[in-house]
Amino acid sequence: MRVFYLHGFVSSPKSTKVQYFTEMLGRLGVDVRSPDFNEPDFRTMTMTRMLQQLEHDLATSSEAATLIGSSLGGTLAILAAAQFADRVGRLVLLAPAVRFGDPRHHVLPPDRIEIWKARGEFEFFHYAHGAPRRLAYAFYEDSLKHDAFGTLFTQPALIFQGSRDTLVNATDVQQFAATRPNVNLTLLDDDHQLIASLPRVWSEVQPFLGLK
Repeated sequence: MRVFYLHGFVSSPKSTKVQYFTEMLGRLGVDVRSPDFNEPDFRTMTMTRMLQQLEHDLATSSEAATLIGSSLGGTLAILAAAQFADRVGRLVLLAPAVRFGDPRHHVLPPDRIEIWKARGEFEFFHYAHGAPRRLAYAFYEDSLKHDAFGTLFTQPALIFQGSRDTLVNATDVQQFAATRPNVNLTLLDDDHQLIASLPRVWSEVQPFLGLK
């Protein structure tokens, strides 16, 4: 079984959730690969580059992979499932930013988007580095080309969404899941990180992946 964990925005393969799933799957003999989408440089990161990196990794084997995506990583997993359908077998989405391609649901409010555009780059606190890192405005422009909310895919998927999430609107995720019969949504009493709910999430992910 091939499993890829796709980390979120201003995160990395060292995040708490990556480590959790790596440990739980590792106990069952399953290795988890987590590409670092900050590489080679966070400043020049775009969704298109992230998709290209993932496509390259998926191409290393003909076996269809499971994608576990968190927040922006969930957006990426949705797009990849449609674009690389023969290489993706199933999805586990944790608070996926399904509206990310919409300017009204982005990482910054409209007034700061204008500042970002004027400056050509903007500083975001990067949790993996514990310090601010600059990101070029090209990231925002490129992201508008990738509409996860309007993307259809056929692979089975689980979504876990916190009802108290202040970054990803739970109603948007519910609407996304409601129009896709291949998607099962679990709404949890949790925030965006879903850390407190990880044991519950794992209790559903394990049988979904056919693991005992």
